[in-house]
Formats: sequence, C-alpha cells, structure tokens
Amino acid sequence: MKNYNTPKEITAEFLNSGIYKTSLTFSKFALIAVLGGAFIAFGGLLSVMVAGGMPGIGDTNPGLVKFVAGALFPVGLIMVSVTGADLFTSDCTAFTLPLLEKQIKIFTFVKFLVLSYIFNFLGAQIIAYFLSSGVGFFDKDPWLGYLHHYSEAKVNQDFMKVLIKGIGANWLVCLGMFMGYASKDIIGKCIGIWIPVMLFVTLGYEHSIANMFFIPAAIYSGAEILWSSFILQNLIPATIGNLIGGAVFVGCAYWYLYLKKD
Repeated sequence: MKNYNTPKEITAEFLNSGIYKTSLTFSKFALIAVLGGAFIAFGGLLSVMVAGGMPGIGDTNPGLVKFVAGALFPVGLIMVSVTGADLFTSDCTAFTLPLLEKQIKIFTFVKFLVLSYIFNFLGAQIIAYFLSSGVGFFDKDPWLGYLHHYSEAKVNQDFMKVLIKGIGANWLVCLGMFMGYASKDIIGKCIGIWIPVMLFVTLGYEHSIANMFFIPAAIYSGAEILWSSFILQNLIPATIGNLIGGAVFVGCAYWYLYLKKD
C-alpha cells in the first residue's frame, strides 16, 4: 500500500479541505482561523529569535542568516496543517478549487477568505503583542535591531515589487500545503511543507499573514513605522499578490491539470 497521494488525489484532498471549512459554524471557523494566525506568528517569532541572534554571522554571511530564518519559519505552517487550523493564504487555493468545480458560489468564496483574513490577523496580534513584545523579547539588541530593520525594509518598497513578491510567497506556501497533502505520514507531511516555505522565506518574498506578525511586533516594540504605512505599503499589495499566487498559480493550475473535464 503506497504511503503517498498522487497529484490528482492531492488536488481532490485540497478541494475537500475547502468544502469542509465552509460547512463549519461561524464560531468554529473563527477559532481555527485565530489559531492559524497564531501558529504562523509563532514560526515568525522563532525565526526572529534565532536568526536575529546571529549578528556576527550576519555581518560576514548574510545568506546563512536568511537560510536559518527560512529553515525555522515553516514550523508555523506545519502546525497549521497538522492541527487543522485555517490560513488565509492556503485558503486562496482551498476555496478556488471548489469554486471552479461549481461546488461553492463566489459569495461563499469571498466570505470565507475575508473571515479567515480577519481572524488570522487577530491570532497574529495575540503573539505579536502579548507573547513577544509584551514579555520583552524585543527589548534589547540584537533582536530589537534585527526585527526593526527587517520590518522597516518591508514597508519601504515599491507597491508593485511587494505585490510581485506576494505572488511568489503564496505560490510557494500553497505548494507547501499541496506537497503536505501528498504524504500519509507525519514526517513526509512535514518535509513536503518545509521545502517550499523555507524557499519563500529565504528568498524574502512577502506573506501577508506573516507580516501581520513581524511588522506589528516591530511597531509594538517602538519601531518608527506607522500603521498606515504598514497597511498601504505592505499589507495591501502583499495580500493582492498572495491571492493571485494561491488562486491562479496553484488553484487554477492544478484544477486545470487534474479536475477539469476535457
């Protein structure tokens, strides 16, 4: 008996995950979305605490520091997948597939993406405010300087650059979820998720939910970043790019390859 799913089976699994979420009560969906935002924030926090604590290495080998951050961040998406939490960015594929199969309507597609986004934000703030900045994790260098520099760089980019980097981020995140569905055992699932997510973080692409942790945590710890700058210069273009990356490059692509009737 094979311990993996074929790409066609994976696509069906991904589709079913979206249909299942639309069947949940409001309170249950809200809870799994809060948890999803929190788990991604935990992955972000881990990457800051370890990669941000390597200033000497960063001076001589900045690529290694980026890789360390990339290698650690995926624990958040692994927790999302294994526990059944909800994440806006993977929903961009999970709801696109049943929409294209005419199993949900466009109103349901938009409604659940909006709800996921709102409650992911809430979950990320719980970690950013109460369980990181609120307990002094960023009160001193090197972590303070690392987080502030990292976040300030994110909000000081051209709108289109952030949007394009958002496409790359969620193309890889949704591929991570896709590859996670390939495995029928926990180790295989973790490896499948880890590879693309490590890649997107190391390359510096823009993930809207992750940024809901990084940039607010920097603001809470005293960074000179305005909420308006965060929303207008990073969050909005990253979100648009994430939607395109997940819905088009994964959702539409694999629907056409494995579900569309010829």
